[in-house]
Parts: sequence; structure tokens; C-alpha cells
Amino acid sequence: MTLEEAQLQVDKWIKTYGVRYFSELTNMAILTEEVGELARIIARTYGEQSFKESDKKYDLADEMADVLWVLICLANQTGVDLEQAFANNIEKKTNRDAERHKQNKKLNSDNKE
Repeated sequence: MTLEEAQLQVDKWIKTYGVRYFSELTNMAILTEEVGELARIIARTYGEQSFKESDKKYDLADEMADVLWVLICLANQTGVDLEQAFANNIEKKTNRDAERHKQNKKLNSDNKE
């Protein structure tokens, strides 16, 4: 599925089942909430925090999909073509960082600090 197809699918779902989009501000708050749920799983899976009983309801892939869903909603609401925006972003990063990370001693596997 392309990002364009994902945007169309979310828009169709909203218009069929969701009645209408939540406001942009509400969706921004929801996005923040979803990122927090994703961070909780990452912190407990890869960090030093231990899982609580209430954490067992969370699934890493599902939380990532929730973040993507709300981001797509915001893109649809604000007229952002995510496919084009992502292509532009890759080009920007490529031009800006073409040598930057290769020169970073912290990332260089030959020089562990």
C-alpha cells in the first residue's frame, strides 16, 4: 500500500464509520497520546522499565499503526500529501546528511566510544 492509498483508505473509513474527522487540535492530542503508548512499550521492551499488568494490553505493531492512523488523519485534514512530503523529506535528509553520519565517531563501528 502506498501512502496515497493509505490516505484514501483512512478518508473513506472516516466518512463511512467515523461520521467526520475530529478537529485538528483533538487529533494532535490523540497523536500525542498514541506516541506515549508506543513509548511505554519501547521503554519496557528495550529499556530498563519492567512491564506492569496493565501494559500487557499494548502491542508494539498496533501502537505504531495507531500513530500512523492519526498522522494520516492530520495529513488529510490539513491537505498534506504524505507521499510527496516523505519523498521531499528523504531528499532533504540525503542532501543535508550525505556525509554527516559517516563522519560521526559515535556511529563509526571502528571507533567505539
